[in-house]
Amino acid sequence: MPSNPLPALSALQAHYEQIRDAHLRDWFTPANDPAPTRAERFTLSGGGLAADFSKNRITDETLRLLVQLAREAGVEKRRDAMFAGEIVNPTEGRAALHTALRATDPKAPFNAQVKAELARMAAFSDRVRSGAWTGYTGKRIRYVVNIGIGGSDLGPKMVVHALHHLASPDIKSFFVSNVDGADMYRVLEQIDPEETLAIVVSKTFTTLETMTNAHSMRDWFIRSGCPESALAKHFVGVSANPAEVVKFGIARENVFEMWDWVGGRYSLWSACGLSIMISVGPAHFAELLAGANEMDQHFRDAPLERNLPVLLGMIGIWYRNFFGSQSYLVAPYSEALHFLPSYLQQLEMESNGKSARLDGAIVDYPTAAVTWGEPGTNGQHAFFQMLHQGPTIVPIDFVAVLTPEHPLAGHHSKLLANCFAQSEALMLGRTLEEAKKVAGPDKPELAPHLMFPGNRPTTTLLVDALTARSLGALIAMYEHKVLVQASVWDINPFDQWGVELGKILGKVVEADLTAASVDEKKHDSSTSALIRRARAALKR
Repeated sequence: MPSNPLPALSALQAHYEQIRDAHLRDWFTPANDPAPTRAERFTLSGGGLAADFSKNRITDETLRLLVQLAREAGVEKRRDAMFAGEIVNPTEGRAALHTALRATDPKAPFNAQVKAELARMAAFSDRVRSGAWTGYTGKRIRYVVNIGIGGSDLGPKMVVHALHHLASPDIKSFFVSNVDGADMYRVLEQIDPEETLAIVVSKTFTTLETMTNAHSMRDWFIRSGCPESALAKHFVGVSANPAEVVKFGIARENVFEMWDWVGGRYSLWSACGLSIMISVGPAHFAELLAGANEMDQHFRDAPLERNLPVLLGMIGIWYRNFFGSQSYLVAPYSEALHFLPSYLQQLEMESNGKSARLDGAIVDYPTAAVTWGEPGTNGQHAFFQMLHQGPTIVPIDFVAVLTPEHPLAGHHSKLLANCFAQSEALMLGRTLEEAKKVAGPDKPELAPHLMFPGNRPTTTLLVDALTARSLGALIAMYEHKVLVQASVWDINPFDQWGVELGKILGKVVEADLTAASVDEKKHDSSTSALIRRARAALKR
């Protein structure tokens, strides 16, 4: 796949031809599963997490060749360059130092800046959480509204939801991202302007959606009776462009810094995570960072053969580039991890949804798979039918939390039973002969409908308990998986030029929607017709 053919690629292709029709069920039979058992050999730990890879369509030889490919593709070199602060985002001439945001080594890049900003965040969070920070009428803050989009929304929202059981009972968190006014309006109906703090998060502080929402909230405060001179009590900003933040009306001392060496989808560890810190407190935020740092060290130090992000990434390569799988599913069996799939959609597809190699040549092989998912057990009553009996093979990551974060009896054993049973059923399937027995002698025609092909690959990731530390490790593992795959695909996972064209054309179309007249020759016939219909509706 990289520009220079690698020996491991041809070896893997030959190996794939040998085992592609093998059935997972057969690899778990006593005759083919000698001690140590397949489950023991393919279950690994790191960063406080455990991963059972045994229900994947792999053998010991598969893993050996995938690790060989990782080495030949320069995964270790790209990894070390990232941690060292070298320019690993060449199209923007930047480093990618999200790992520095959680590093404990005082020699880590930008360590002093990071620690200083964390201290400012902690001091501010403590004031909000204690009630010392008040709104314009002297009431304490009870509602925090994070206004951002993309990485400035998905990461913090996912973590705050996941760690709800650790959150302050005195503060309710909301997240607004969509430029659709219904998103903001829904939140405004639930909050009190005298008790609300808005955190506006934008690297440039010019992002269309974010600034539209920020201005709408600013107007709402003023309509509700807040003097303009008191807006500073209700707004703080997170940005790499402090001048624009101050121009908006936020006091300079209430601007928290983000840096251009951290991409938005990797930024929840920074001041972009201010809403997280206010929700769960500085101590739990520190644990979140510690868990991520623990996974960083595992990624740096563990042999590739026992390295969770490396194996997770390379098994993904196996299905994407050899089996031809076009998507993969993340199924967290935890309602707290409800937003993990949507967070990973951005992390993986914005990072690796590229078709240009680092040298500028266009790839002639698939890169990022479509990432999707929904928490179990909800997904079982929605799309699992297709996973079990559809003709398309979709690799799955099951994420199971072994200890519940709630006291309700009888729920958690059922949840875990469903998770483990689904992976077993997807692996085993049901043969035609078995289906005939289930159908019975009176309805043999039902047997094909009761047959399951099985042989559907799954990885089960185990978390002992959903703590800030374990969540940090889980997120960091997926971050590093992205780098592993990008290294093999020879692409840049740290830019996102694909989001720009739509933004540019969007400004042109918006101007045409509100202009006195429109030159329809500017657009194709379809877009012109859509604009005409919308203009007519807006005038009603």
